Amino acid sequence: MDPAVSNRLIELNRQFYQMFGREFSSTRSRLQPGVRRILEMLNGTEHILDLGCGNGRLARELVHRGHKEKYLGLDFSSSLIEEANDDYGTLSVRFMNVDMTSKDWEHCLGESPSQRFEVVFAFAVLHHMPGNHLRLGILKKVHTLLKPGGRFIHSEWQFLNSARLRARVQQWEGSGVTAAEVDPGDYLLDWRRGGRGLRYVHFFEEIELIKLASDSGFYVIETFFSDGEGGKLGLYQVWERNENENQR
Repeated sequence: MDPAVSNRLIELNRQFYQMFGREFSSTRSRLQPGVRRILEMLNGTEHILDLGCGNGRLARELVHRGHKEKYLGLDFSSSLIEEANDDYGTLSVRFMNVDMTSKDWEHCLGESPSQRFEVVFAFAVLHHMPGNHLRLGILKKVHTLLKPGGRFIHSEWQFLNSARLRARVQQWEGSGVTAAEVDPGDYLLDWRRGGRGLRYVHFFEEIELIKLASDSGFYVIETFFSDGEGGKLGLYQVWERNENENQR
């Protein structure tokens, strides 16, 4: 994807979350079943980085479960970060307003090798990152932020599995981008709560994610579907950092 096209799609999503951040947050008061299934895999002692943390709902659930280690949540939406900031009691929780599409975003975390994370989450995040080049760059940075044997756990929206959501797919005209400029699997979806908005979303096939894992120094150890209509609107994968070969 041409960098100029990628930047226009990033700006489209940035404008969406600036305008509809509060409305979006109101639809995320509960964790998805797939996220709850992932949390059952934790033992409560993992140092966690949560990419695209949103309104802090995941951090609140970790407190409820008695998680003992540190948690850091990142999101590029200032309105969502404002909602996330709260008193989390004994759990060490921190939030930062960080745009993962920016260059060297990982340096602002200030994590030394001894402070790297056991787990990095990215629930419903990668599908908003346009272009394979950008996605791969983010994933390679995630690789460096994880301890050896650390796990990257993410979910991708499977909106094409729903007739209702397929009806929300829009033409590219009026978005500043043409259909010829985007990649296969790229879509424009509308938003209808509190006004009309548009979001860029990529539809991931499982084989595409397996290749991304390999190219960024991971291997896939689990894949499952969950959430929404028929339990098929979220594709979840657990990746483990590959220590047996050099990162590409």
